[in-house]
Amino acid sequence: MTPELTERYSPLHQAHVDAGASFTDFAGWQMPVRYSSDLAEHHAVRTAAGLFDLSHMAEIRVSGADAAAYLDYALAGKLSAIALFQAKYSLILNAAGGIVDDVVVYRTGETEFLVIANAGNHYPALEALTKRAARFDVTVTDESDDTALIAVQGPNSLAILQATIGLTATDDLAALRYYRAMTGTFGEVPVLIARTGYTGEDGFELYVPVAEALALWNALTVAGAGHGLVPAGLASRDTLRLEAGMPLYGHELSVATYPAQAGLGRVVNLAKETDFIGRAASEEGPQAGSAVLVGLVAAGKRAGRASYDVYRTADAHTPEGMITSGALSPTLGHPVMMAYVSPSIARLGTEVFVDVRGTRIPATVTALPFYSRKP
Repeated sequence: MTPELTERYSPLHQAHVDAGASFTDFAGWQMPVRYSSDLAEHHAVRTAAGLFDLSHMAEIRVSGADAAAYLDYALAGKLSAIALFQAKYSLILNAAGGIVDDVVVYRTGETEFLVIANAGNHYPALEALTKRAARFDVTVTDESDDTALIAVQGPNSLAILQATIGLTATDDLAALRYYRAMTGTFGEVPVLIARTGYTGEDGFELYVPVAEALALWNALTVAGAGHGLVPAGLASRDTLRLEAGMPLYGHELSVATYPAQAGLGRVVNLAKETDFIGRAASEEGPQAGSAVLVGLVAAGKRAGRASYDVYRTADAHTPEGMITSGALSPTLGHPVMMAYVSPSIARLGTEVFVDVRGTRIPATVTALPFYSRKP
């Protein structure tokens, strides 16, 4: 089901070019990595608001009489239990219990759901969902090419949406709770407005038909001019999610990863009555002594990056862990890292050493997230 790999462009590409963005390849898409500077865009999201293009994400519609039961079988969570317009974070597992993708699922009707998959896993997720639908009365439809996704993230995001000319919600946006959604319109076209705040800040995600994406982007830009809104790229998105302790597929998550190793054991609902793909392997769990995901903090300005080794002592010869993500935290001012390490050095407060280009940097195991916004 994977098409020929060709360079793809967001429906907002020209707007990014006009704004002076630098681009990078991301899962075959040319996406803005930054507009001004990583730090400026990061700080804007923490203090005001950032505008993100997430149109490379995959939107997969599941509809039909068996939609809820089917998703209970296809995913690790109990999706039949979520209310109308509620969202739920879940996992697509393979039979061995490994993570095919992590997804967000919205219930948009009694017998209809919208599954949001990662850009890099668009086709593996679509293939898994399609194959698992065989014995259910459901239709699985890939709506990715028809849907653009724009996000406004930061403490001023609500005020910006409320000021956006042409954007109308069916209910009070201020009353929309975390991990909930509502319908709306932009002009005459339908928009799904969600509030998940994937950056660790308050934030809204707007699903809009591709043809209206540019007009909505421009309207949000105008509305945000007095609220500190800036366009933000993938670089700031990565440091924001890292500070918030959110795992990223391809770094903290993979088909070789059990949810329990990544701290996502609670996402796998072993209490639900129905069988699901990966259940037996999840019940068995990873082998004793398997690496577990931890947070690490260090002093100074040098952060371990993905694939850097972690050691028990400054002079140890054999690594007992590996960094999956790391950066000098723009908000906190010191290095923060996520790493898979041996359970023997995973206890909170344990001192370990990260090899940063030949120098052993001391770091301390800490709880995730590194940063939590003030309520």
